[in-house]
Amino acid sequence: MCELFGISASVPFKPADAMRTFRLRGGQTAGNPDGWGIAYWEETSFRLFKAPEPAAGSALFQRLCTTVRSSLILAHVRKANYPPVNTLTNTHPFLSECCGKEWAFAHNGLVPEVVALELAREHPVCRPGGQTDSEYAFCHLLGYIAQRFDGAELPGSAAWLQTFATISELVAAHGKFNFLLSDGEHLIAYGHDRLHYLEWHGRDERKMDWPEDMAMVATQPLDDDAGWTAFDRGELRLYRLGILLGRVLTDPYPLSKANKAAILALE
Repeated sequence: MCELFGISASVPFKPADAMRTFRLRGGQTAGNPDGWGIAYWEETSFRLFKAPEPAAGSALFQRLCTTVRSSLILAHVRKANYPPVNTLTNTHPFLSECCGKEWAFAHNGLVPEVVALELAREHPVCRPGGQTDSEYAFCHLLGYIAQRFDGAELPGSAAWLQTFATISELVAAHGKFNFLLSDGEHLIAYGHDRLHYLEWHGRDERKMDWPEDMAMVATQPLDDDAGWTAFDRGELRLYRLGILLGRVLTDPYPLSKANKAAILALE
């Protein structure tokens, strides 16, 4: 059911080996043959490459493995479920503007109920270009960000992180919701039920090409490094330049009275 891969690093670099491994998850070493995408930050905006084809057989993805150089990367390989249609517009990651920033988003899981919730919003921040529940969930998150913060406060503060964790928990209560989100500066990772992270700080002669500070996030570990750690269920982690700024544990199972009260408070 789709896989995610993200990087936050102190300086731009080429994560070629990790990207090659992740590429094979798109139809060769894992069953995600229905599209792939890579969004990475380059100076002032995201560059986005994606295609509705198996990543493992993509010559473009293979080339990007050696050419992408960035301090912030989001990547996705898709197993089409909602809807089971392979098109470019249904392929992750998705990009959208909100609160004066460009945002990138990729999702693993199913939250079909969010489609109706977002369609019912009177003043949406964005409208999906495709049909996936993932892109509707992306717009739903951005709608809450615009509503609650209005550009005055963006990722980095403890208050922002706690409020955003509540929003993520509410969406997750409608299904399965593992995602990566970025405003071009921060990497936000939410592990509803399946996500891992690897953090790296300092220098090592075995990995001299790695930045001094770096965090990788992936659905499943990309190698045998013992440092890969599973997210706690419902864990939200916020990174900037490879450094963990904060984490919050949520409880998205099931939609409890407390969840419902939080929904009313946020609307």
